[in-house]
Order: sequence, then structure tokens, then C-alpha cells
Amino acid sequence: MPAKAMNFRIEGGNRLSGRISTNSSKNSAVALLQAALLNKNKTILRDVPRIEEVNRIIEVLRSIGVNIKWVNNERDVEIKVGELYLESIDREAAMMTRSIILLLGPLIHLRPHFKIPQPGGCKLGSRTVRPHLFALENFGVKIRALSDSYEVSAEKLAPADVVLYESGDTATENAIMAASRIEGVTTIKFASANYQIQDLCFFLQSLGVGIEGVGTTTLTITGRKEIDAPAEFFVSEDPIESMMFISIAATTNSSIIIERCPIDFLELELLKLQKMGFRYKILQKYKAKNGFTNLVDIKTFPSKLKALEEKIEARPFPGLNIDNLPFFVPIATQAKGETLIHDWVYENRAIYYTELTKLGADIKLADPHRVFITGVTPLKAAEVVAPPALRPAAIILIAMLAAKGTSTLRNVYTINRGYEDICARLNQLGAKIKIIK
Repeated sequence: MPAKAMNFRIEGGNRLSGRISTNSSKNSAVALLQAALLNKNKTILRDVPRIEEVNRIIEVLRSIGVNIKWVNNERDVEIKVGELYLESIDREAAMMTRSIILLLGPLIHLRPHFKIPQPGGCKLGSRTVRPHLFALENFGVKIRALSDSYEVSAEKLAPADVVLYESGDTATENAIMAASRIEGVTTIKFASANYQIQDLCFFLQSLGVGIEGVGTTTLTITGRKEIDAPAEFFVSEDPIESMMFISIAATTNSSIIIERCPIDFLELELLKLQKMGFRYKILQKYKAKNGFTNLVDIKTFPSKLKALEEKIEARPFPGLNIDNLPFFVPIATQAKGETLIHDWVYENRAIYYTELTKLGADIKLADPHRVFITGVTPLKAAEVVAPPALRPAAIILIAMLAAKGTSTLRNVYTINRGYEDICARLNQLGAKIKIIK
């Protein structure tokens, strides 16, 4: 379990320089760790990020009897499924991550009846799990919501034609994992085509599951009754981490090189930024270690930014990524004019954006989904408690890097959920961040 509260002390207002490499994806890793339960044989996941979210999932899997350990200098994870003891599940770890909902898809193939705790994780308003329940009902799964857990019955499973209630990432992943071990053909429509879904599909294809339509919103899955094959798979790089570094460069007006950026999941973000005056250059293109993901190295340059006339909002892939939208907030504080950011997905996330006013940002909350940001505004040092949501906490860190003076960001567990060793990595670019108790 996580240690006691950690805080960051940041001396901001400095331009950064140097190189930083994008790590592997949190969202892909937590899905693949749980998808490994579908395989009776040994699975090795390579380049797994050492972050708190991953730690919580590993704690949960160990608690139910999964043989799981770090190998190869603790950069890879080896997983072997034996007899499961769901009654001994680590409820505390489970309730600290929303990703635990992804146990539904694999466990229906391993137990006809079971319970799992209701998920926790980021506090972003009413994040309903009904799309998961509606999707799994198509396969014959019955799920009853109790006060603190879900009671699941999966006695007789069958392939299905599934229309997703929402084009959500985790709901899509649960439907894919359910279909992968059901003999016959399943069609999933209105599927998310985001990076973590593509990673999951490529992994399952390597195990012999037939999947057509990867990267589109309609998936055709030919399931297998059993999956029993030794497997190795490289987790792809995280476009959300790449976008954080891009946001840092734009907000601090710095020239840095960001390596291993998954460009297919950043193109629209970069286009919006280019129209805001952001200057960058793609240095080289190459494939990720998984053989599928297209990577580039990006060099940023000091830029004179201006606000877009149009609102900035997110959409399912290939739209602007929902997790990348918050990174436009600190950028907008340094763009001349007024920027409207519409965060329509989450009820409360836009409210967290107003925390940047403590650093001198000019942000007006129009309603729980929209903020107006006026720039250019000099940012100033402040002490702020990190909100209980990953991306809103990260953008406060970004603003503090740009704010002159010494800032303190308290209780940064939320950031450590998604970013590995972020202080040391940013300090290599010339940032001045200290971990304090």
C-alpha cells in the first residue's frame, strides 16, 4: 500500500532544456495485467510502468492467488494464473483504483459466481459503470450492484452482437475480454478505438483470438474456449504522458526533445497547438517495441501563443483525447486572448481547473463542464493541495513549473498513480523539484 503523504516543492519560472522519454502507458498496463488472467499459460508483460496504479492492481491480483512478480530488473511482470481465492481479495487496494472494474471481463471465464468491490480511483463526479453492465448482459452475465460490491453470475455464456451504451475505454475492454473466451463470433459496435484498446487487441491477437477492425469503432471477435499459450507483449508508450511534456514545454516556453511519442494519438492535439502558435518539429519516426505503435521524437521551441476562437473539447478517438484535454488549461493561461475549454465528459473535472487561480491564472467557471481562461497571465508561486484526480493534479504541477517563486504541491499520491519518478525525470530537464514530507 502507498506510504504516507508526499509533497513536492517546486522552484518555478525557469525554462527547461534537454531530452525526456515517454514511458509506457498506465491505461494499457492495467488492462493487460488483468487480461493476462484469460491465459492459462505464463504471460510476460514488458516495460510495465512502476506507478501506484499498477502497484494496486498487482496487490489485488496477488491477494486472489495470482502468481505475479517483477522480473528482468523489475521492468517486466510475469503472470501465471493458478487457483483463485476471490474471497481474500485486497479490498483496500481494489477500492483505490477504478481499473478494478476490468476484472469483470476475465473473471466471468474463471468463476461462475463471484463478487468484486466497487471501484474507486479518480473522483470525477458520476462515472457510471452501467455501460459495463449493459455490455456484459449481452453475453449472459448477470450483475447485481450491492452497497459496496458487485455480485456476478456467469453460468452460461454465448457470443453476441453488442451495441455499447457509451463508447468508453474500459467498457470496451471488458466487452473484448468477455468475447475473447467465448467460442463463436461477437460484434461490438460503438467501441472505443483508443490506444489502450488497440494494445489489448494486439495482445489478444498474439494469443490466437481473432479480432478484426482494430482501430475502428466496430470490432468482430472470434473467441476461443481456452487460451493456453506462453505470451510476451510490450506495453505501448503513453500519449497522455507525451502530452504532459508538450504542455510543460508550451507553458514554460521551453525547447525540449520528447522521445517515443505515440503520434497517432497526438495528431489533433498538435494541430490545435500549432494553430495556437506552438512551434515544434518531428525529428524522426519509428515503431515501438510491440511492432504496432508509431512513435516519433518531437522537438519543441519557445512560442508566442494565442487563444483559439473555437472551443477546445474532447471526443473519442480519433478526436482529441479526453485525458489530454486538461493539459490545454495551463497552456491557455499563456495564450493571448480567451480560451473556452469544454470538459463535457466529467461533471466535476472542470471545477478542479479553477485551482490554478491560486497560482494567479484568470479562470472563470461557466458551469461544471466549461471554463473560460484569459491569457497571457503571469503565474505566481502558491501552496496547493493536489485534487483527488490525476490529470487536474498534473496540470497544477505544470503551472507551478511556470510560476516564479517556490510553490508547494501537497499530497501528490494522485500524480504518482500515473507518472513514474516524475520529479527526477523533470529535474533532468532543469526543473527544480524536491520531495518533502
